[in-house]
Amino acid sequence: MPTPIQAYVFDAYGTLFDVASPVQRHAATLGAKAQTLATVWRDRQLQYTWLRSLQGRYVDFEQVTADALDHALEHIGAADPDLRGRLLQAYATPRCYDEVGTTLRALRGRGLRTAILSNGTARWLDAAIHANGLDDCFDAVLSVDALQVFKPHPSVYRCAETALGLPAAAISFQSSNGWDACSAQAYGMRAVWCNRTGQTPERLSAPPARVVSRLDELLDMA
Repeated sequence: MPTPIQAYVFDAYGTLFDVASPVQRHAATLGAKAQTLATVWRDRQLQYTWLRSLQGRYVDFEQVTADALDHALEHIGAADPDLRGRLLQAYATPRCYDEVGTTLRALRGRGLRTAILSNGTARWLDAAIHANGLDDCFDAVLSVDALQVFKPHPSVYRCAETALGLPAAAISFQSSNGWDACSAQAYGMRAVWCNRTGQTPERLSAPPARVVSRLDELLDMA
């Protein structure tokens, strides 16, 4: 018999919070360049977390995000200090997806524990949670800052086990990033890939246990 799931742990950015929403807030200013900026910014943000972990040169997620934004703004020819500041401020409070609050509260109503496990800083995570009215939705909010290494390092997933006092097999981990879901599955968690945009599956050694297109589909599994 599989170990019963006792906790649902969520990646934050792209899973609970829409990483495109900070750019969308300034789409009128950016015009036709908005989509390119959003894509390049996110791609470089993730790449810089991986490269810094491999280099052993950690800086926190806020700095990584700022560095990635500087690259993206230069890429589109819009190196405007005022716009840069407004975009970073918006990234601190991204919009959550529509189903997030009801899903989290429904899971907790069933006696299940919920947590965030994120590359984000505690400061940004707290700001995003508060801005979206999710203050009552988590038993733990876990940042990689305490570890000084980003996902997908195994120590990040181990952090959730330690904080919740549960074995990996009793934890369902949700991420919109296929590589993150595969890494959690490889670690021993029951991973769910929230594939909101129909991405092609990753070719990694441990595919996620489930694939959903929205987080409220979890309620049919819990």
